[in-house]
Amino acid sequence: MIKKILLGMTLLMSMVSCTEDFTDWGKPQTNPQEDAVTFGNGSVAPVDVINLADVNTEKVKVASIVAPTSSNAAYTPNYKINFDGQSFDIDADGNMAKADLVNYITNKYGKRPKERDIDATLDAWQSNGSTAVKMATSATFQVKAIPEAPVIEEGYYLVGDMFTTEAHDGWTKEAAKAFNHSDKDVYEDPVFTVSFETTKADQYWKIIPKKNIDSGDIWAAGVVGPKVDGDDSMTGLLTNGDAKAGKIAKAGKYKLTINMMDYSYTLEEVNYDPFIYFIGSTDGWSSSDQKLALVDEAKGVYTGYVYVADPNGAGLQFKFQRVAGSWDNEINAGAFATFGGAATNENGNIGVNAGEGVYYFDVNLGEGTITATKVETMGIIGGFNNWAGDAVMTWNAEEYCFEATNAGVTADGWKFRVNGGWDINLGGSLNNLTAGGDNLSVAGNTIKLYPTRKTSENIYCTVK
Repeated sequence: MIKKILLGMTLLMSMVSCTEDFTDWGKPQTNPQEDAVTFGNGSVAPVDVINLADVNTEKVKVASIVAPTSSNAAYTPNYKINFDGQSFDIDADGNMAKADLVNYITNKYGKRPKERDIDATLDAWQSNGSTAVKMATSATFQVKAIPEAPVIEEGYYLVGDMFTTEAHDGWTKEAAKAFNHSDKDVYEDPVFTVSFETTKADQYWKIIPKKNIDSGDIWAAGVVGPKVDGDDSMTGLLTNGDAKAGKIAKAGKYKLTINMMDYSYTLEEVNYDPFIYFIGSTDGWSSSDQKLALVDEAKGVYTGYVYVADPNGAGLQFKFQRVAGSWDNEINAGAFATFGGAATNENGNIGVNAGEGVYYFDVNLGEGTITATKVETMGIIGGFNNWAGDAVMTWNAEEYCFEATNAGVTADGWKFRVNGGWDINLGGSLNNLTAGGDNLSVAGNTIKLYPTRKTSENIYCTVK
């Protein structure tokens, strides 16, 4: 039976804190080299700051180890390095797997390439092949490392020939068009998008970092573009060193997507379909018959009403399809940089946070925005009640309609409106109700409003 060798625990060093301000990663803080710390009757000495971009091997040296000794010289210790309760293999020369270090840093701190100061300890273990015994644990020391990642600015702007007007040159700060981006850190979400239109062929473009816009010197260092001047490829790679101008070969509407983690770009022509189709928990992700209608062809704006429910306890989540029943080129939360009103990003799905009910949506695919307004009340207002107060309708979930009985609307004019205000209202023709449409002039008592376009391409109502 192996005699267990217990060595005393060593004193802990005072931990060195690290700040989370956004120091220029290209100029990492310099700190005096730390002294070696105790490791049983051995020691551990930290190494200098590790820039992982310069490490081209599978292992990286994170410490220098003088091994603690044992009264039983037959055993050779194995080592573990510990970060925040996680243990990783490390060899006697102080080398650990680069992948382990990279994964730990990016999982804990993200991918932003700034110095990270990690509190660490070493364990030495003895084993005879069947039983392992911990010999010693070192005092705390620090591993200092900078993740490998490219320069990603906080925002980008597109400039080019297509933005030139009589008022300004398209290559100026005044003409620059901002890329859309989510509210995540740019190293967690490095994708930026911008939609634009060019009415002429052979239009040149470049990408300006936000810091240049803010400083007023848009042509300062950091301008981004293809590596070849006049490159009219629809996909390619970008550079921020000696960037050239890309070219849009033909007139049209376009969406430019850039991924600044790998400095790639994709240009795609945009042809907006007449409808986008809601699919989600309401119908168990099996039906896409509610839809929003295109109201602005230039910007790709869709509006309309959708009933959002959760009969199966899966959450109030959904997506939009460009073709009903098809998942090709789906519209999920990643299409939007801005979520307004009750609209939310639910880990890739779109969601709402105001509970089950009917919502009015304003979806701008060109600008990457989505806004949801819950219909707390759908009311009828008009001459029959002196345009004062609403006759509130009731939602019928079986028929997907709002209904009112004994309404008593008259031919002298009335409309539908949402939440007692005029921001969202419907009028026009009974068979084709539109936002802000004319007063309705049909008299009746029983009114049913079908707002979701579930059974028609139009929003319509019946009056009896």
